[in-house]
Amino acid sequence: MKRIFLFFLVAMAAPSVFAQYKAVEQGSSVKFIIGNFGFDVDGSFKGLQGTIDFDPQKPESAHFDVSIDANSINTDNSLRDDHLRDESYFDVKKYPGIRIESIKVQAGAKLGSYTLLAKLTIKSTTQNILIPFNATPVPGGFQFTGTFTIKRKDFDVGGTSTISNELQVSLNIIAKK
Repeated sequence: MKRIFLFFLVAMAAPSVFAQYKAVEQGSSVKFIIGNFGFDVDGSFKGLQGTIDFDPQKPESAHFDVSIDANSINTDNSLRDDHLRDESYFDVKKYPGIRIESIKVQAGAKLGSYTLLAKLTIKSTTQNILIPFNATPVPGGFQFTGTFTIKRKDFDVGGTSTISNELQVSLNIIAKK
């Protein structure tokens, strides 16, 4: 009996193992800003889902696998949104989701800051991207915030047009157990 009790004491004192969290839609946002005719156009996506394995004490073992619904694009202009859903842009009928899957996570210089090297898949193209982000504890999980820039033409989104090639993406992801 003493051995069983000792085993449980050791197990309880062992370092915490990774917790798996689910990305939740409520409170989360995926937003972008892109230039068009010299003006900034902002938009957002919904349909966030996925899992995040994260322990701030062991970021090198973290794993992110999250996606959004490409059909949910919203720029507050229904005609433009319908055009962006067409095959020359996001081709949502053939490619309904946009996915980020981690390759590597490293701690940053400041407490709570990290860098995510990930595979971003849009349509049939996957590119490696770097996302500097912050992780803040929230009740039942974490809030992950970060901003990064991508080139839309790298993902075969849109052709030659008045739209800028570079766009800024801002993530505010709430993940809970």
